[in-house]
Formats: sequence, C-alpha cells, structure tokens
Amino acid sequence: MRSPILDYLDAIIERTAHVDTGATADYIPELAAADPDKAAVALCTVNGTVYAVGDTDREFSIQSMSKPFAYALAIEDHGLDYILDRVGVEPSGEAFNELSLDPETGKPRNPMINAGAIATHALVRAEEAPAVDRVLALFSELAQRPVEIDTQLAASELATGDRNLGLAYLLHASGRLAQDPSTAVEGYIRQCSANVTVHDLALMASTLANGGVQPNTGKRLFSRHTTRHLLSVMASCGMYDAAGDWFTSVGIPAKSGVAGGIIGVLPGQVGVAVFSPRLDAHGNSARGVAMMERLSEDMGLHLMEAGRPARSSLRETRKEVIDGEPGTVYVLQGDMVLSSIESLVHELIENPPATDLVVFDMSRVDEVLPVARRTSAAMAAKLIDTGHRIVLVDPEETVPEFQDSQGRAVERWTPERLAQSQLIDPSER
Repeated sequence: MRSPILDYLDAIIERTAHVDTGATADYIPELAAADPDKAAVALCTVNGTVYAVGDTDREFSIQSMSKPFAYALAIEDHGLDYILDRVGVEPSGEAFNELSLDPETGKPRNPMINAGAIATHALVRAEEAPAVDRVLALFSELAQRPVEIDTQLAASELATGDRNLGLAYLLHASGRLAQDPSTAVEGYIRQCSANVTVHDLALMASTLANGGVQPNTGKRLFSRHTTRHLLSVMASCGMYDAAGDWFTSVGIPAKSGVAGGIIGVLPGQVGVAVFSPRLDAHGNSARGVAMMERLSEDMGLHLMEAGRPARSSLRETRKEVIDGEPGTVYVLQGDMVLSSIESLVHELIENPPATDLVVFDMSRVDEVLPVARRTSAAMAAKLIDTGHRIVLVDPEETVPEFQDSQGRAVERWTPERLAQSQLIDPSER
C-alpha cells in the first residue's frame, strides 16, 4: 500500500508545474546545462522516515546548502565565541556573492553569503585531513551514504571563480582568512560541488530538526547549542536578500543553492528539501520557493504559528469485540499535523490491521490541519479499497464527511457506542 503522504507530495509537484520562470545558473557552464524541467520534493520526520517524489534519483550539487553544515562543523571544532569573533551573523541585505565586509570589523557579515562561507571553510580544522574531506565525511554521515564531489563541476567552477577568489583576497587583506586565498577557494568550491539528492538533503535537514542528532543512527553530530544557533542564522540569512520575504511567507530556517535545491527545517518535526533548477532574481529556485510555500501553508510549518506538539498522533492500539465482531481500535491524540499523523500512516502501512473492522477514536484530538485531514482521508480510502470497514469516533467533528473513489463513506459512532465494546485481551489496555 502506498503512503498517502507520497500522494500529497505528488500533488505538490503537480500544483507547481506551472512555475517555469527564471533560468539555470548560466555563469557556471555545468549548471547552465542542467535540465530545467527536473523537479523533486522530500521530507524526513525526526524519526528518520523519508518520503520523496519526483526526480528523486537525480543528483545535483549541494552548492550553498553546504554552508550551514560547514559552519556547524567549524563551531564544533572551535566553539561558538571563536567563530563569532571571525564571522558575523547579521543579514547582509545583498546578493550571495557581493564583495562586502563589515566596514567596522572587516569580517564577513554572515556565514551564508560567499565571503562568510569561504572564511568558515578555512576555519574547519585540517590537521589530520583536508577541510573539504572532513566536510564530505560529515555529509556522508548526515545522508547515510558516501557523498562524493562532482570533479567536472568543481573544475568548471574553479575556471570561473574569479569573484570568489577576489572575496578571498579581500578577506586575507583584512586579516579575516585563516588560509592562503587560493587554497581556501579551492576547498570551498569542492565543498559546494558535492552531489546529493532530495532524499539526502531531507535526511540532512532532519538532523537539524532533531536537535543535531542523526535520526536513524542516533549519533549526535552537533550540540543542541550549535544547532539552535545555526537555525537562527539560517532563518535570518539563509535566503540572501530575499530573507525577509521568505520568513514572512514560508517562515522556517532554510538555505538555498544555485543548482536549484532548497532545504528547510521545522525544529522538532521535519526536514524538507525541494529541487528545481530554474533560479529567480535572488538566486533561489523559483519553483522550489513555490513548493516550499505550499508545504508551509498546508503543513502549518511557519514558526510564527501557535506551537503544536510534535508527538505521535497514535496514543494506543487495541483489539476489541464490537457488536460481536473483532475490531482494531486506533486511539489518536493532540493536534493532527503532518509530522504527527505520519507515525499513524507508517504504522498502518508497515503493520496493516488484521481485522476487517477498523476504528479510529478521535475523542482526544483537538485540531486537524488541512494536510492531515487529506492524508487521513486518503489513508481511510486505501483501507476501504483493501476490504476494511472503517469507523470514525469524532465527537468534535474535526474531520468532515468524506467518501472514497467509489462513493463508500466511513461510519460514524459516538464515544458511548465504542465504550460498549469489549477488549479481546485485557492486557492490551
């Protein structure tokens, strides 16, 4: 049975297909040749489950989406105070490749623009291995697979990297670069040329959503303090001179890359990644921004939304005899957002109910967001299609009437009727 969360992500791809403005990054020959019609979207919950649709096997270079992770690695190497003394955290209000430093301190304004990212790369410790190798090793741990450099792309960027080299010499002249300029730029460009997929990026972003712990391996890669600081910088600086528009419309910490990717992080809930190569005037994926806006609206991702619990929506599962018929009862709780209902969907797909009668008790549910409503309705329809009889106990009427594709509706019971059932195995209570 296919997860309805994948169906929802398919709809995101379809609903943004009309966005064909912008162009590929023509100042880098390898990126200019990218297929502009490729598109993909993925999300990963803090329990490590990845959902991805579209061109999910398409590898593309991580580009500036590498900056947050290299910055976090430098902080882990030296401590936050040491890094803050060398790289600022103020939004620049300028394009990503502007030749600018703070006029008073001479340091880069933040680590998300190229000047700050070059300085940050040079701060990654390289006693035992080159800095770029340590960054690649970090990417591989985050993505749970070997992440490698696209050497042809790196050569293409190095051949056209005069502006980055100019930034490095400017940093060197101000005493803000810890390496030889050419060495720092080469390492930074190779860092940006690592190939990833949206699956990789969603998993990488979920580590930030999970407080710095890789959700599948359980390994702490960044401290909570580092992660909190990093997400704050991403929220204010991650989308360059479009950061204000981004935060008001999407409202989550994010970082874009000129190959067409964007990662986003909702702390405690999900990491999200999108891909589409056409860039807008700010250097961000035009269709990717549209996909992220849709995801934020549907999933209630905006950080300024009233807080919602990220706990599982599934409180308990029990077997009961109801009107003489064996049934499986799923007791739900809290607010149903996509990140909380995902655990229920995952359970139903991995362990389908063994009884024909399936009851969803929503007596403890307070609110159901639209995306969770669609997901739960789609899941119920899939269960009906496989021969199950579905009953909904929903005293607050949080879920409206709905039918499956053949017009079959779920039954609705009162809590009192469900209370008359008998447990098959009292120990399960």
